[in-house]
Amino acid sequence: MIRSTRNPLGGVAVGAMRANQVARERNPQAGLELSAEPADVSAQQRHEECGEAAVEQRDVEEHGVPSLPGARYCRAWEEHMFGFLVLLGIAAAVLFFGITIYNGLVTGRNGYKNAFSQIDVQLKRRHDLIPNLVETAKAYLKHERQTLEAVVAARNTAVTAERAAAANPGNPQAMQGLSSAEGALSGTLARLLVVAEAYPDLKANQTMAQLMEELSSTENRISFARQAYNDAVMSYNNTRETFPGMILAGGFPAAESFVVEAPAEREPVKVSF
Repeated sequence: MIRSTRNPLGGVAVGAMRANQVARERNPQAGLELSAEPADVSAQQRHEECGEAAVEQRDVEEHGVPSLPGARYCRAWEEHMFGFLVLLGIAAAVLFFGITIYNGLVTGRNGYKNAFSQIDVQLKRRHDLIPNLVETAKAYLKHERQTLEAVVAARNTAVTAERAAAANPGNPQAMQGLSSAEGALSGTLARLLVVAEAYPDLKANQTMAQLMEELSSTENRISFARQAYNDAVMSYNNTRETFPGMILAGGFPAAESFVVEAPAEREPVKVSF
């Protein structure tokens, strides 16, 4: 039997010779260690060389030959790229997180502004009914001039406050002014109704009865619209005051609820005509 004379270490020797040849090609100066790559090497060239070096390194390591300098460079380059991609992913996540918070605050702000617009519609209707109510009652309440004038003055103040609040819904100063003005108006209307009870002819007037019915219906609509607005304001304020909304809360001021200050305004207008 003829035995094979192939040296079992031949593969190792071939791998070592190939590694040395690659090292000499990359460094023209024989006998010297491989220096760092020139600064002007293009990214495409480095990528191609890394691919070749990775294959060479895999072949060499299978035969127990130490790592090549080029392979060590490629490994470091891959580690740097991995770190860069991780940082890029974190930055993208933070950006998406910030956009989500911002959009939520904008949605909440638009929500309570839209809710206030419903209040504004009913307040204007209320203010438009009052002059007709006063004109109708004036013919019967000749001796109650002071009461009628108080209603007209309160109505004018409420109109001014309503315009200020409509221009800037949720503004604390504007909303507090509106609440105070509407409370005062409701108080004067309540006194007018008390006075009207003493005049049977006024109670029997069909125009007065119709106006009071419309006013009562408008008061109910205002109450429902105010509740919807206050709910929207509470949701918006909770978003901006809790984490993570508080991160961007500086650009979104707190909104003020529309509360009732006058006790008389808490009760529905009673019509007994």
